[in-house]
Amino acid sequence: MIDPILRDAESKMSKSVDHFAAELTSIRTGRANPALIDKIMVPYYGTPTPLNQLAQISAPEPRLLVVQVYDKSQIGAIEKALRMGEQGLNPASDGQVIRVPIPPLTEERRKEYVKLVRHKAEEARVAIRNVRRDEIHRVDSMQKQGDVPEDEAKRAHARLQKVTEAQIERVDALAGRKEAEVMEL
Repeated sequence: MIDPILRDAESKMSKSVDHFAAELTSIRTGRANPALIDKIMVPYYGTPTPLNQLAQISAPEPRLLVVQVYDKSQIGAIEKALRMGEQGLNPASDGQVIRVPIPPLTEERRKEYVKLVRHKAEEARVAIRNVRRDEIHRVDSMQKQGDVPEDEAKRAHARLQKVTEAQIERVDALAGRKEAEVMEL
């Protein structure tokens, strides 16, 4: 009775960690990374569309992104969307491809990004704790209904806590690596 609950909890917590890891890819470091701009929304014939659906994005050099647009008539709209983005980028186009130089980060900007990483890490931890709370409530409900004995419920609580701690450690490790990457010169 308890094992499916624990598997379900671990699965949900793992998804929270995976979501956090995906969010970290959009946070800028000193290096060019296609994930920095692939989710920028571009008005494509009146419909906001992610850039990665309109173009191929590559990083041929550590400080340069190259955007190869599938529909050449959209180069202007894509350039404008890149300029208007919050990364402070200044793209240049030659009519065929868009080159996006990635400027080095200032110390102040690095500190802002570290704060953002910490904020997103805390959101991930809260999501994990919420899963634990919900599953503990589920176990307690089962115990009150008489479906689960008290000692088994206590073991389930302890196992849920161990799973929670392990997932939070994963979040902390990811956040620590990203912070080091952001502060790296």
